[in-house]
Amino acid sequence: MSVLNVENVSMAYADRKGKNAKIVLRDVNISVEENEFVCLVGPSGCGKTTLLNLMAGFERPVSGTLRYRGAEITGPSYERGVVFQEYSLLPWMNVLKNIEFGLEGKEKDPKVREQTANRYLSMVGLSEFADHRPNLLSGGMKQRVAIARTLAMEPDVLLMDEPFSALDEQTRGKLDREILEIWKHNKRTVVFVTHNVDEAMLLATRIIMLSAAPGQVIKEWKITDEHRDPASESMIRLRKNIVDTLHLCPCAVGSVITDIL
Repeated sequence: MSVLNVENVSMAYADRKGKNAKIVLRDVNISVEENEFVCLVGPSGCGKTTLLNLMAGFERPVSGTLRYRGAEITGPSYERGVVFQEYSLLPWMNVLKNIEFGLEGKEKDPKVREQTANRYLSMVGLSEFADHRPNLLSGGMKQRVAIARTLAMEPDVLLMDEPFSALDEQTRGKLDREILEIWKHNKRTVVFVTHNVDEAMLLATRIIMLSAAPGQVIKEWKITDEHRDPASESMIRLRKNIVDTLHLCPCAVGSVITDIL
């Protein structure tokens, strides 16, 4: 059984008058397997973030069904943790308390919450900043705290919505490598939204591309560790294939093509 299933899902948003609706996703079908790292790519406005919000249970589709381990997703759950584009840290709390805050609805014992928060703070390399307020941290450090807060809840599935898009390239590359190491050592199922093809190639075990709105799955690529060398011929060909496909998807295509390296 797949961990996440998106079955014939369509999504639309009505205008302010409630008369006209913009279709964002149309008949999307995706299965995410245990411990996969899936990157969603596609042109701006194709519905990647909307699809992630549906997986999280923040919204309900206008048609179709989303399932987590066979059960229909009807709302948010601790099993599906989300890392947003914005850090969403509470400015009046220090770093450690921000991480503990995410555990308050799950763990009643304050000592256990503190131990858990410290463990994940250490995992993202910020133990020495436990007593700092968020305003004293860099953007990259704030996002590490946000990741630690989500990981501390120990979700089965990690949903990440362009978490490093606001950072400079050097910081972004460093955090990409860190999240990859965290995933390798703490196997979880990850769905990661990005506009950056190189980021997707570094992180993903599978890349799924959506067409321009209304978003549909138009192509996907499976990637194995032996093909992760960015200088290898296979990865150079893969990158060209992804970029070319991205440039050629101004409209939705009904069929799904799968390339496996």
